[in-house]
Parts: sequence; structure tokens; C-alpha cells
Amino acid sequence: MCGIVGLLVKKPELYSRLGEWLVPMLVGMTERGPDSAGLAVFVPDPDPETTRLSLYAGSSATGAAFDWPVFGQSVCSGLDRRAQVDFRHNHATVSFLVPPEEARTWISERYPALRILASGKNMVLYKDVGLPAEIAGKYRFADFSGSHMVGHTRMATESAVTPDRAHPFTAGGDFCLVHNGSLSNPHGIRRMLEPHGIHFDTDNDTEAACRFLEWRLREGDTLEMAVKRSFQELDGFFTFLMGTAHQLALVRDPFACKPAIVAETGDYVAVASEFRSLAHLPGIADADLFEPAPEEVYIWTA
Repeated sequence: MCGIVGLLVKKPELYSRLGEWLVPMLVGMTERGPDSAGLAVFVPDPDPETTRLSLYAGSSATGAAFDWPVFGQSVCSGLDRRAQVDFRHNHATVSFLVPPEEARTWISERYPALRILASGKNMVLYKDVGLPAEIAGKYRFADFSGSHMVGHTRMATESAVTPDRAHPFTAGGDFCLVHNGSLSNPHGIRRMLEPHGIHFDTDNDTEAACRFLEWRLREGDTLEMAVKRSFQELDGFFTFLMGTAHQLALVRDPFACKPAIVAETGDYVAVASEFRSLAHLPGIADADLFEPAPEEVYIWTA
């Protein structure tokens, strides 16, 4: 059992409220998923020449914290003197102007202990093990500003409780997915995708769904087309909440056995597994509230 939350802010003058509004949504899902939590944040109108990598540093063998300031100096002197490193606890976002694959290779070769969690121009990602409130505080989620966010709290059922198996999962650039439910054929999806050169990092069933959908997007499908194709290929039950650079998308499987509710006002669209995570939002008493229909794809544009 897991909890999903998402928030898209419609008005640029309210982007600064995004983190403030979303943190209580995430914390409200603690009873559905106390093992880990994560958040993908989408920043509107980025520098078109800049790419971001979201990095995670696990605990070292000695227990010492990773030295992010030294890492930042190394990036600026060895990779891109224009790079910027924003670090929060054991995560960091690196912004740079060199080609993304060059940056990935440089970091992987010199800092093999670092895990690259996500890449893109608009998206940054944080996820870790522990209670959602602890994670939100540790990484200062309430400070985040942006157009939309996708969040998740996890109760592990099919793989280990580790930061890399926490949600959101990402693939490609500026695409993330969170999942409430369970897939019965993730290994079949892996066997389908690996001949296309698609690499898997974990044994989590949600990663299989994420990489399948991102593969379809790269093959030319729209997000709606990719999701509809998933009904034919992904076996199991699910509610998927997805984020792209400019979209927030929601879909439930044909049986819709996992809960979800949407609230929409003139200021925002909010999605959660349960209403209690929406109750604090401004204007919620007058919001258009509805339960998403089975097998219907809902897409909102930032």
C-alpha cells in the first residue's frame, strides 16, 4: 500500500506556494506509506542550454557525510566552470551547460559512489527512506517553488526499502512516475525492453512501468497514447501519477481498485490517494472534487 500526491499550480504568481501546499499532502499519506518518500519538482521556463542531474550520496563505509562543497569545486574545475551545485543533506542538484552524457560520464567515472536519480531541464528529484515528515524536513520540501510536483510515500511490498527503490522513478529526461498498486509482469517488461538498449537499475515493478512509458514517448507516442498502450502490456492493478516538463497526468487501471481523488480550483489541480491530504488546501471547500474514472487518462498542462 502506498500514497500518491500531485499538485499543479495554474498561476505563476502562486508558484512559490507549491512546496508549502504539497508538504502536508505528502505527510498526510504517512499511514499508507511510512517506509520512504520522494518528490519530483518541475521548474518552469528553465535556461534552454542548462541541464540538471539529481544525485544521491549514500552513507560511506566510515559513516562520514559526503563532502558536497568539495564535489562542487571539482565539478566547476573539471567539468564545467559555469556549473552550479545545490546540495541538501545527502542529495544534490547539479546544473551545467556541457552535453548531458558528458556530465554523466564524468561524474560516474570520478564519483562512482554517487547515484544519478534523475535528469532533465525542468525536473529535480529527492527521495529517501524514513517517515515522510522526516524526509520533507531534511530536504526542505516546503521551500520548493515551481509549476508542479509529483510525490509518493511507500510501503514496500515487492522490493527492498532503499533510496533507489523509493518513488518517484524516472527515465529519460523530465519524466517521472509514481505508482500505487502492483504489477505481475515486470520481468516480462524487462525482457521486452532490454533488447532496445534500455537499462534497469532495480527490481522494482514501478521502474518497469516507468521505462515502458518513457520508451513509448521516445518512439513518438503522446503521453495519452503511451498510457493507453500500457493497458495492453502492463498486467496488474495500478494508479499512475506522472510528471513531464509541462504536464501532470493521472490514470487508473480498468478495475480502479486503488483509491484516488482530484480537487481542481482556479488556482491548482491536486491529486491524492485520500481526501485527508487535500483538506488543508486553500479553497478546497469550493473545489471541483471527483474520483477519476477507470482507464481514463487525465492530463493537466502547466
